[in-house]
Amino acid sequence: MLSADVIVIGLGSMGGAAANALAQRGLSVLGLERLWPSHNRGSAHGGTRIIRQSYYEGVDYVPLLLRAYEGWRRLEEQSEQKIVTITGGIYIGDPEEETFTGALRSARQWNLPHEVLSSAEITARFPAMRPADHAVGLFEANAGFVNPELTTAANIQVATEHGARLHFGEAVRSWTATRGGGVEVVTDHGTYGADRLVVAPGAWSAQLLGEVGAPVASERQVMYWFEPGYSPGRPVFEDYAVGRQPVFIERTDGNEQVYGFPIADGPGGGIKIGFFHEERPTDPDAIDREVLPFEVARMQSRALELFPHLTGRLIDAKTCLYPSAPDDHFMIGLHPEHSQVTVATGFGGHGFKFVPVVGEIAADLSTRGRTDLAIDLFSLDRPALHG
Repeated sequence: MLSADVIVIGLGSMGGAAANALAQRGLSVLGLERLWPSHNRGSAHGGTRIIRQSYYEGVDYVPLLLRAYEGWRRLEEQSEQKIVTITGGIYIGDPEEETFTGALRSARQWNLPHEVLSSAEITARFPAMRPADHAVGLFEANAGFVNPELTTAANIQVATEHGARLHFGEAVRSWTATRGGGVEVVTDHGTYGADRLVVAPGAWSAQLLGEVGAPVASERQVMYWFEPGYSPGRPVFEDYAVGRQPVFIERTDGNEQVYGFPIADGPGGGIKIGFFHEERPTDPDAIDREVLPFEVARMQSRALELFPHLTGRLIDAKTCLYPSAPDDHFMIGLHPEHSQVTVATGFGGHGFKFVPVVGEIAADLSTRGRTDLAIDLFSLDRPALHG
């Protein structure tokens, strides 16, 4: 039976980062992934994921984001890959809406560089956008996006360079804690033993973790790419491109919150946009990946409220899975019954920007049983999970 110091289940965004962090600490690591490297069946694909620091979801996230930014740069250096693109970010809402007020609260509490812009000022600086007249926005220059496929590949690359053994196309069927304080993992191909286990299964959390802490629901999400429309005498593409258009989040007048990116792949590309929550629970092995015309129409109608000239054709639409906890906060900690098992799940639609620091936290918990980073918000026994 093949053995290791630590087995990592799931080599997507978080599991790959954990395997990388553990391998760099000198441990023997065995990673197990049901699909292929940087696959497009979970939560880590689609070319771009927002990174930002003025976090409307809560001020407690900011120190982890600052740590994650250090990790992104380190991953770029170690892998010799260009992963991060800084574009600036604008978070728009009614003056009392959490998209704006929460971002402002985080920026002020942590002294993050930022600007507050009126609707007219937003349009003057970013001509593609036409927010509601009463809307306001917080702009932070340090925001941007990372490439999720390159991120996952880079963690795999660096982990392997540090001795990790990573198996792809090998689904885990079960894991058990052994009497001696270790673990045993059974896959389609064999049985493995280790002293410790990290379980980072993403959308497959229910199958591998049950309801540890709380049930984790896998939600079907759709990402859309629209081509800018034509405006006589005006180079419309430039208004939407990296260098002119920032990443954005907007919710005004009670509409559904949207997020999106500038055109990242040059002329002929499209602006990427999506709803934050579509709340369509699904089985990750039976997800409907067909995007229907009514879904496209709904998204384009909403997009036109913010981008009135985004009248071009749909270039592409892709489905994605969000594994979410009931309160939308992450779930990270030692398994309540087996202290040799570290759990990392429930990252929903806002976890990717934390990839490097989650890898570090998982490595801390697995090797030391604790971390010096503040993760109480993500406790597996927090009251919000049992309400």
